[in-house]
Amino acid sequence: MPLSERQLDAFADKHAGQIPFDTSPRHLAGPGDARHVTHGLAAAGWATVSDPLSAEIVMASPDHRYDLQFDPQSATFAWWRLRAAPGDNEHGWYAEFGELVPAEVLTGFTDALIAPASPQPDPWEPVTSAGWQYDDAGRALSPDALCRIEHRPMSEFHERPSWHIEVRKSSDASFPGPRIWHAFLDEHVPDHLAGAFLGALSDLRPLQRGMFDRTAHHRAVREPSPLRPQQVVDAHTARVKTLRAQARAVRRQQSTPAKPPAPTIAVQPAARR
Repeated sequence: MPLSERQLDAFADKHAGQIPFDTSPRHLAGPGDARHVTHGLAAAGWATVSDPLSAEIVMASPDHRYDLQFDPQSATFAWWRLRAAPGDNEHGWYAEFGELVPAEVLTGFTDALIAPASPQPDPWEPVTSAGWQYDDAGRALSPDALCRIEHRPMSEFHERPSWHIEVRKSSDASFPGPRIWHAFLDEHVPDHLAGAFLGALSDLRPLQRGMFDRTAHHRAVREPSPLRPQQVVDAHTARVKTLRAQARAVRRQQSTPAKPPAPTIAVQPAARR
């Protein structure tokens, strides 16, 4: 079922009625509204295939290669799971994200998934540009030392490096405290998707949260936003429209048959007199 105006109106009703607060850093902003993710995928043609009366949401891509599972009752702390089935000359892959991952950060991953693939020269570039501490061993630490990114090396069980992201309650390396949320991208997740997630995570722009929205940590900074509630709604609507138009353009391109090559006309040599 495509994304309906009624569903967009329900999003607008919630956010138009609350004063937005700029909340940063992003890894501490809290989960936000899961519809940032699900509305984007629905706009791109993904279908909801789960029981509509269940708390669990399962969505599948139009080609049935990808599926998203959102399970707020999961006992494994991974509320979001994304899977890709193997394709032509392509590996399948798996990614999971914890309860308190900000929905807007996860959309960095899902928006890149539904967009035409673009080259990703270095997934670390947005992280280092944002001032995170990076070392040659494939690790980066946020300025507040609460979020750690690791690109763990190959092993006897993994033929390529995999991505592990964790946010902990304490910046003390010896006693980091309980985990707040995590993300795991297996070794076959394409680099452009990993880079999109890391870019959204380390983006210095704040996320908007309502006065009573849940944040992930007491060190999250909340300030009255210069944005009006309607501007938050308009930004969501504009993004959804862009993703919908983008998906339609891709479908038109895929359905247009390739033109056969023009016939080659042989040129006869001029007759000798």
